[in-house]
Amino acid sequence: MSLTPVDLFASALRLRRDNQVHVEARRMSGDETNDWMVAAFHVETDADVHADHWEMHPNTEEVVAVLAGAVRVYLRPDHADEPEQETRLGAGEAFVVPRGRWHRLELDAPSDLMSIGVRRGTRLEARASA
Repeated sequence: MSLTPVDLFASALRLRRDNQVHVEARRMSGDETNDWMVAAFHVETDADVHADHWEMHPNTEEVVAVLAGAVRVYLRPDHADEPEQETRLGAGEAFVVPRGRWHRLELDAPSDLMSIGVRRGTRLEARASA
């Protein structure tokens, strides 16, 4: 067994259904497996977290964790006349995005984030007010 550390900001961890963990290149789309992926990101601006787009994972929940910095997570309302729901996360905090909920992030400061989720079926949609 190798004792090589994994740079989570350069690679992703695939948590496979056969109970194995694989280190591989990060990719945010094109993954059609049902494997859970763990990836970390250095983000400096709202553009780094696609704040101008809603994202939705139809099949699973997603964990958004803040390792350093601060972000706001927004959930799109179910009805156009309702406001967005917002929660603020600081270092060491996480939020579980419910399955099938459109969500987006905005930064309060440059941050290090970790995402844990299944990428299969992920959808992006431009914000109407962006």
